[in-house]
Amino acid sequence: MSKPTSPFTKEQLLPQEEMIEVARKKGKLFIGIPKETSYQEKRVCLTPDAVAALTAHGHRVLLETNAGIGASFTDRDYSEAGAEITNDKTKVFGCPIILKVEPPSLEELEHVNPQTVLISALQLKTQSKGYFQELAKKRITALGFEFIRDADGAYPAVRALSEIAGTAAVLIASELMSSATASQGSGLMMGNISGVPPVEVVIIGAGTVGEFAARSAIGLGANVKVFDNSITKLRCIQTNIGRPLFTSTIQPKNLLKALRRCDVVIGAVRGKNRAPIIVTETMVECMKPGAVIIDVSIDMGGCFETSEVTSHDHPTFEKHSVLHYCVPNIPSRYARTSSLSISNIFTPYLLQIGDEGGIENAVRFDRGLKNGLYFYHGILTSKPIADWFDLSYRDINLLIL
Repeated sequence: MSKPTSPFTKEQLLPQEEMIEVARKKGKLFIGIPKETSYQEKRVCLTPDAVAALTAHGHRVLLETNAGIGASFTDRDYSEAGAEITNDKTKVFGCPIILKVEPPSLEELEHVNPQTVLISALQLKTQSKGYFQELAKKRITALGFEFIRDADGAYPAVRALSEIAGTAAVLIASELMSSATASQGSGLMMGNISGVPPVEVVIIGAGTVGEFAARSAIGLGANVKVFDNSITKLRCIQTNIGRPLFTSTIQPKNLLKALRRCDVVIGAVRGKNRAPIIVTETMVECMKPGAVIIDVSIDMGGCFETSEVTSHDHPTFEKHSVLHYCVPNIPSRYARTSSLSISNIFTPYLLQIGDEGGIENAVRFDRGLKNGLYFYHGILTSKPIADWFDLSYRDINLLIL
């Protein structure tokens, strides 16, 4: 009987040992940080300490001159931390990784090289279809930091900025009530002064903004009432603050009663496309003269019918004898604190991207980071964006194996 013929040798037919994946090499990142050009935006993505941590790991950081000046960080601070400083905006936008707080404008995108990694806020409601078409044309990989999730499934960047906005709302209200302000406030002080009735504060919305507004107001000695239609959120705010608190669902009769008595009302309600209008103009007319409205929801349209967008230069206006504060970008008012907070979120992710050998490996193994990815090599991977602007998209899990 003849021997069977085979194209393989005897050695090739023997069982082979399993091939183990070779360890990934760490990558060296080259990060560009341009100066923010958006109106009244003073924040910066990385602090000098964060830059020092990145450069200590062998990464390069190129900073546009005076990028941190709005947050009281000088070029010298960054230079001593290991960053390279340049006057050339084009050179900064030419870096392989661009880090920004606000999304780049269409003019700034012209300076961006193809295949660049862009990490910034997305701010979907302020974008145009042309912005995403430009990203696709340059095959950019883009991460929106407000969509990045942590291990608990929460959004760390959104929560951090909401904490600042909630605390700031109470501080701003306290300042506006002062008699020394240009608007001649009611002259009341948030403080538990013996023999003086405490200031009444109403907070609409029991999310992160509402929780930190309540913490600050209680810490200053105010009487606080929180309204929200979610019993779970109301229960959580009671538990997190750790003390008995007036909470109620949003019922017009109870809300109107609270508004008539309050000195400050803070709106912190969000909706899907627009914040729902909770307080009508008729309700505002019933409020005490000299009362203060802080509409934190104004970036989503506002939850007061009388709200109109204002700026940090002219933050207030008066309507029905009630002072309104409706500035969309409240955290930018406290630029240094906000920059520190954002930097604390960015730095670990950047170090992780470097350790994983690049953005592709990082998003492959980190589900939370992958959640923030909305463009991958010029391909839209976000269904909400595709639905909003009538664009085609692909599932990111089909692109990254």
